Amino acid sequence: MKVAVIGNGGREQAIAWKLSHNSNIEKIYCIPGNGGTALENKCENINLNNINDMVEFAKKENIELTIVGLEKYLVEGIVDVFQKNNLKIIGPDKKASLLEGSKVYAKNFAIKYGIQTAKYNSFDNFEEALKYIKNIEFPAVIKADGLAAGKGVVIAKDLQDAENTLNDFMNNDIFSGAGKKVIIEEFLEGYEMSVFVLIDGENYKIFQTAKDHKKILEGEKGLNTGGMGAVSPHPMLNDELMKKIKEKIVEPTMLGIKREQLNYNGILFIGLMIQNNEPYLLEYNVRFGDPETQAILPLLETDLFEIFYALSERKLDEIEIKWKDKKSCCVVLAAKGYPVKYEKGNEIKLDTNALVFHAGTKLENGKLLTNGGRVLSIVETGKTLEEARNKAYNEIEKIKFKDKYYRKDIGKI
Repeated sequence: MKVAVIGNGGREQAIAWKLSHNSNIEKIYCIPGNGGTALENKCENINLNNINDMVEFAKKENIELTIVGLEKYLVEGIVDVFQKNNLKIIGPDKKASLLEGSKVYAKNFAIKYGIQTAKYNSFDNFEEALKYIKNIEFPAVIKADGLAAGKGVVIAKDLQDAENTLNDFMNNDIFSGAGKKVIIEEFLEGYEMSVFVLIDGENYKIFQTAKDHKKILEGEKGLNTGGMGAVSPHPMLNDELMKKIKEKIVEPTMLGIKREQLNYNGILFIGLMIQNNEPYLLEYNVRFGDPETQAILPLLETDLFEIFYALSERKLDEIEIKWKDKKSCCVVLAAKGYPVKYEKGNEIKLDTNALVFHAGTKLENGKLLTNGGRVLSIVETGKTLEEARNKAYNEIEKIKFKDKYYRKDIGKI
């Protein structure tokens, strides 16, 4: 049996690594993959970036199932094209992917279906947005409407900060069109939680939770990144809070998906702010998170392919998902200067027994080189979070590349 995983990050290598444990899977095509997937058991990198080429490849190789990691292809409608060609694929279609592809759409969806979320206004005119921020309280949150690789959210501390952000998003167009329309919403005080939900179109199951560390600097300061580390399960989760998350967030979301007739067959990543033990929707993502996936999958006992196949057959209710009684800690090693400007092409030396998932790497002439801002994810598990953290940070010292940067407080705050 052959499967394909679309994407080139640590998330995609983690998915491929977990799938490789299934004895019936003989080949995993990573499209396009990275330096880690090039070395991963059963994996082969295939350099394709066009959806139609991916369809032809899936037909030619008789691929049983395709899993999409990158939101870009989901928003572009890869699921629609695969399904028209009678190919099995995990992910929502183009219309359903608007839950991530447009923050304005997602906020309107949340209001329509009574999902608890921050108050907001949306703007596609710079002057009107400028006028609005002169009469609001700070700090305030400004979000680019479209996809911005996890970097399109700014907490503006004052009016000047907000003006600069709006200018960058709407006039300087730093996100290549994604920030031409913005949301300005109230700032919620609390802590964030990532909740992952499996949806087969009819049924849902809570998959797992995680705590992501988005900021580049320790103490959750500095610029937003794609994620500098994660721990799982979320250390602040309790039964009472999970009950509220289901009742106030997940179930009305499922109601909305059904009423809007959205073709949703995959994972829904719900980003929450927990304020006074109440969950508020921050955003939807229509795929696995990165680096949360790297933290979550080492804890999964159930075969991942069986879960994906149950999703594709709309039989999620027939499968039991089991987890190890452990905690995990994932620390991202980045190139100095990320998320702004950084070097590529530096050699990486790996002398570790930890689980290492590659993101910004490439294999060239037998050498492993840096090839992106977030370079590697280091993952360890333990009976306690502290044990997992200590193991991960001990192993990081054994990994060498020029200008290696990482946060030293993942899982501590």
